[in-house]
Amino acid sequence: MDWEQVVTYVFLVGEYLIKFFAIGTVPENRRPSSSSAWLLLILFLPVVGFPLYWLIGSPYVHGRRQRIQAQANHILAERTSHLPLHPGGVEPSAALAGLLHQNRQLTGLPCVQGTPEALYDDPDETFAAMAAAVEGAEHYVNVEFYIMSWDARTDGFFTALARAVARGVHVRLLLDHIGSRKYPGWSSFQQRLTDAGIDWHLMMPIKPLERRWRRPDLRNHRKLLVVDGEVAFVGSHNLIAPYYGSDRNRRVGRNWQDLSLQVRGDVVLAVEAVFATDWYIETGQLAEPRRTVLEVGIPATSAMQIVPSGPGFPTEPNLRLFVSLIHMASERVAITSPYFVPDESLLAAITTAAYRGVKVELFVGEEADQFLVGHAQRSYYRTLLEAGVHIHLYPAPAVLHAKYLTVDDEVAVIGSSNMDFRSFTLTYEVMLLGFGGDLVKRLQENDERYRSVSRELTLQEWLQEPWRRRYVDNVCRLTAALM
Repeated sequence: MDWEQVVTYVFLVGEYLIKFFAIGTVPENRRPSSSSAWLLLILFLPVVGFPLYWLIGSPYVHGRRQRIQAQANHILAERTSHLPLHPGGVEPSAALAGLLHQNRQLTGLPCVQGTPEALYDDPDETFAAMAAAVEGAEHYVNVEFYIMSWDARTDGFFTALARAVARGVHVRLLLDHIGSRKYPGWSSFQQRLTDAGIDWHLMMPIKPLERRWRRPDLRNHRKLLVVDGEVAFVGSHNLIAPYYGSDRNRRVGRNWQDLSLQVRGDVVLAVEAVFATDWYIETGQLAEPRRTVLEVGIPATSAMQIVPSGPGFPTEPNLRLFVSLIHMASERVAITSPYFVPDESLLAAITTAAYRGVKVELFVGEEADQFLVGHAQRSYYRTLLEAGVHIHLYPAPAVLHAKYLTVDDEVAVIGSSNMDFRSFTLTYEVMLLGFGGDLVKRLQENDERYRSVSRELTLQEWLQEPWRRRYVDNVCRLTAALM
């Protein structure tokens, strides 16, 4: 036997050992669709698939980040154990009360009093409102966004941060490294933050020369702002012009359509707890809140609960939140998501609701800004339409980027989480659940605005789609499950 035969036999034995090992390990603690996608890649292309699986295949973080998140959840649960399931003055249904308990079990954060002050869709109005809140800061400002850019549209906000520092306010700022670095002016942006005296740090940094390495597929996608523990913003806006630094986007009118919420009350402390955890993970420093006492026993007119999620939460709180809400529905569900790639449980919840007579509406963009996710999303349209789901296509070239859901006239959630595999497992997200006030009504009014400019996709129209496009859709659907 010559050396070429030896190499061939070794290669074949190694390939079959890889496949044998993969079959018994890949499906562990993983949804079936993801397991199937990874196994197909490994079985057909083991030399590529197996190293890729070891690099990015796990949907969870391990080590220091996981330990800190678990400790934070325990501390939050312990310090809020004296609080009731929900504040007095609001009466959730039995199903909603169960959901509040579930969220608390998974994240350690209770349902507390919260007041929706304003809902913002226009980016300039959003940035102006944030700047105004910062202008009133006396003690500290905590800023955390996936994408940031100091451009003409965000200049007022960052200038307000600089002025706050100048008058003695401690401004802490977190931004995702990979999320922000690809936009124009990245180097000068960092220097401007430093020159302004802002205490800023990267989230999930990838700097191997500085021995700072994170899996490139795990990102922090949260978007939040807290001022003095009194007012907070959550939603889908990033701190960047709505054309995302692209002259081409600006020329063709391609703007991102977002939605953010300004709140006051005890819920602000919950938003602050999410920031404080991320701040400690990235810096090792404590971000002590100015106000720590929650108002117990004071009747509330509206209640809110913050639901963080991400790789540090193996129980997938955002996915369970969405599925539970849809199963609760008795009359109508309205979902707005830019990237809609549901897993089996979410797809079953949506179609089941439609089959039992609930009016289910899905608002998505006519064209997605990401090729793989856009086509993967399209692969679900036939199943949804056959179940009776109403799909509203927001007109291109705009990108519908808002992320919220309402159920009946009872409850709503809004925040940073998409309804896709990445948001369920690979990116840190934060959602706000609200009921008892007028948040649901405000979001339903926003639905009406989207509905008035969108067109409804019909099953008959969809069945006319060319075979070639459906083929691409299905391939991308498989690729989207590789996690």
